[in-house]
Amino acid sequence: MARSVAAPRPRAGRPRPIDPALFQVREHTLANGLRLRLLENDAVPTVSWYTFFRVGSRNERPGITGIAHLFEHMMFNGAAKYGPKEFDRVLESAGGTSNAYTSPDVTAYYEDFAADALETVVDLESDRMRALAITPEMLASEREVVKEERRLRVDNDIVGMLDEALGTLVWRAHPYRWPVIGWMGDIDAITREDAQDFFRTFYAPSNAIVVGVGDLDADRTIDLVERYYGDIPAGPPVPEVVDAEPEPNGERRAFVHYPSQTSALMIGFRAPKAADPDTFVLDVVQSALSVGDSSRLIRRLVYDEEVATNVMVDFGWRIDPGVFLVFAELQPGADPRRAEASIHDELRKVVEEGLSDLELRKAKNTLRAHFLHEIATNNGRAHAIGNYEILLGDWRESLRTLDRYAAVRNADVKRVAARIFSARNRSVVTLVPGPEAAWADGIGRGRRRAGGRRT
Repeated sequence: MARSVAAPRPRAGRPRPIDPALFQVREHTLANGLRLRLLENDAVPTVSWYTFFRVGSRNERPGITGIAHLFEHMMFNGAAKYGPKEFDRVLESAGGTSNAYTSPDVTAYYEDFAADALETVVDLESDRMRALAITPEMLASEREVVKEERRLRVDNDIVGMLDEALGTLVWRAHPYRWPVIGWMGDIDAITREDAQDFFRTFYAPSNAIVVGVGDLDADRTIDLVERYYGDIPAGPPVPEVVDAEPEPNGERRAFVHYPSQTSALMIGFRAPKAADPDTFVLDVVQSALSVGDSSRLIRRLVYDEEVATNVMVDFGWRIDPGVFLVFAELQPGADPRRAEASIHDELRKVVEEGLSDLELRKAKNTLRAHFLHEIATNNGRAHAIGNYEILLGDWRESLRTLDRYAAVRNADVKRVAARIFSARNRSVVTLVPGPEAAWADGIGRGRRRAGGRRT
């Protein structure tokens, strides 16, 4: 009688590195400065096409805040060849979809489509880069759309309100201090001349990176891009953003009054820029603090103490030094001072003790899984190539990501936590439900007692 034999279990060891074959990127730069990055993948007959402009709210000034995000809307409303509403109609008739986003540092537009629609997409994208129709009617229409979006996502949203208030505390001089969507008065004040100047400067080929990933032939695609984009003027030099932000020298605190049912907290710490090696360490700390029900802050505030219904930690990479943010939405009647003290106590423990071996391993595995999930698709790989190129200066840095996470040790966690989670580097915004609450009086004294053990 035959007997089955179990296959030997694979040994646990160093995680397998990224296969370089996944990133055999073909690079090409046009005479007008447009950078092209192409990656062939014929697994399925589809293509993802990204256009990254190195412009966001970081490149704005008082009086025109929100203009980068406004352009995200205007770019879909017609150009010289394809008129209003034609972009989506033509793309969708070819079976494609599109979307876009604006961040403090970048504005990105992307399409996913069947491979045989590549020339159509190149035609569509080059048309709006060459000759976007910035008409008074289009500007007026999209201005109202953006104002309504601001009302929805900021003026009547707890996270949006607190995030906006926190930005004005964390930064005193840097353009990161204003929200990506802009101040309402500035959105109203943006003129057609402002929009034309902004477009000529920041939407020029010399300020763009085009990334194509999927079932494409690199040589043919380079020829297409040269034919459709090659005659677009390079554009003027992009003004440099001066990082004149002074080092923080003490805690900053603000209150937001809003007729909500519960209170909320948002705590921010000035954090390193994306190119800083400590960025990868902070990614690990972020994951350990808030990803999953067993993470430190969720376990303590939501389950053990039952003072919060939700806790979120966000650390988004930025070109210049950014912010490490903790948000807690509290239970009805919960004391914000108690919740804040618990958060500071957990951060103090990270400074003094670091993370356990299990926490460290779980955080690394979570970050590894997230990265691998992104690069498993054409869209994700295209986004990674462009995003790393803009934030870190070279798409090849993506190949080092998993090794950098794997190299993080507990000593690194404690060192970076001590650098970031200090009281002088801290800003706090508290949501006060309804009229000003009695506990808001003397909050500074209560805070010092709660944070007295902090570094």
